[in-house]
Amino acid sequence: MVVNTSALIIVIGYLVGMLIVGYVVGKLKIKGAEDYMLAGRRMGVFMVAFSLSANNIGGGSTTGLAQKAFGDWGMSAIWYVLAASIAMIPLAYFAPKIRKTMAVTIPQVVGRRFGKFSSGFTAILNIVALFCLTSSQVAASGNVVNTLIPSIPAKVCMIIAGIVIILYTTFGGMIADQMSDMVQFIIILVGLAIATPIVISSIGGWGAISSKLPAGQTSFTKIGWAYIIGYIFNYFCTFLSGPEMISRFETAKDEATAKKASIVSAILMAVMAAFPTLLGLAALAVKEQLPALQANGGNAMMAVTQVFAPTVVTALLSAAIISATMSSADSNLLCMSTMLINDLYKPYFNRSIDGMKEVWATRICNIICCLVAMVISLLNIPITTMNTFAFGIRCAGPFAAYGLGLVVAKATKNSGAISIITGTIGFIIWQILSSNGVTITKYLMPVVFGCLVSVITFYCVNTIEWKKGISPAPSAYADNDDLN
Repeated sequence: MVVNTSALIIVIGYLVGMLIVGYVVGKLKIKGAEDYMLAGRRMGVFMVAFSLSANNIGGGSTTGLAQKAFGDWGMSAIWYVLAASIAMIPLAYFAPKIRKTMAVTIPQVVGRRFGKFSSGFTAILNIVALFCLTSSQVAASGNVVNTLIPSIPAKVCMIIAGIVIILYTTFGGMIADQMSDMVQFIIILVGLAIATPIVISSIGGWGAISSKLPAGQTSFTKIGWAYIIGYIFNYFCTFLSGPEMISRFETAKDEATAKKASIVSAILMAVMAAFPTLLGLAALAVKEQLPALQANGGNAMMAVTQVFAPTVVTALLSAAIISATMSSADSNLLCMSTMLINDLYKPYFNRSIDGMKEVWATRICNIICCLVAMVISLLNIPITTMNTFAFGIRCAGPFAAYGLGLVVAKATKNSGAISIITGTIGFIIWQILSSNGVTITKYLMPVVFGCLVSVITFYCVNTIEWKKGISPAPSAYADNDDLN
């Protein structure tokens, strides 16, 4: 087994750098819970935008995207990320409203409007989902390390990746998270931008690649417009009720900054969408020349780069991939710990905890949660399976209660609580039908169906209760964190 020494040195240097950033930030910048969880609410447009983008561009949007291009999707795999960038544009309408709440988490806002049950249920759904997402990113990071050091078992590599994630997230909190996110996205963008043209040129140019591809693989709409539009709605739903996204908007220094950051993030993601797609197609064109290529193309991007690019380029791409996966893992981990403390521990067990005591409680949660996530990652559950379940279960139910709760001032308490339940049930039913190959589910993703059920329920309950003269729920923007 050959160890890519140059790539290994660069990745180790990158990981050590992240640990140093986390430690220094933790020592100098963390003075209280707001610093640790929300970076003191003082981040500018580009810091927030890079953090939003890095959080969205994880393992699924790099190695996973290349795998889709290698497989049935072909060039249309570009929509896997391009749809996400389009979904960020309408999110700019909600971004200032999200920042205006001055909340820490989604369950906190839901609880202000719709009560203690709604808040607790939303927190549980999100925490379960974040365990799955953290596990998938730990697994993806471990696979990168394993590619660089094949002599070390994959499970050991996952443990190494998990330990690094624990340390730098626990040290520096949201400030270190956003600083590393900015560096990580730059590494992702630069690494892919350098590797892609070199690989294409070494193979003989795009003409040589496209001539070796199966018919239809170069079509931008191979998956069909129904799927493309569905992905745009899917991303919008998951972004609007996604805790990592919401926490980024809450770190912005003001409402205008949050709105601008959403637009800048859309541009950044659109720019990088093509690179993994092209590398996946390049791997498909020359798959007979890639001895380390997995049959399903799971490592297509790394495999083609190792053969057709200089070692230093492979090293940059390795750092880019591990950056992508870890930028999502740290966000998931921090959001999960924040919810456990802010939305479950404080309301139910210790309302008086604050300041550095709250910071230390969250740090302990980081360690425990990541250890559990590491154990889950060792079970070899497919990453796509965990991600699909996680995004749906956390978003479908709370979508209307949180998103519409920000804009429908007259919404009643029951409309939020009931919509969370029906949206979650709708997602589960549609997911089961989809897994069993029911034809109608091809045109509407489970998370979108669940969100649709949530919205319909929200308005139906409100219509009924408005006719009965039932009073509106408290404002999402009021100082109303004493849940009832």
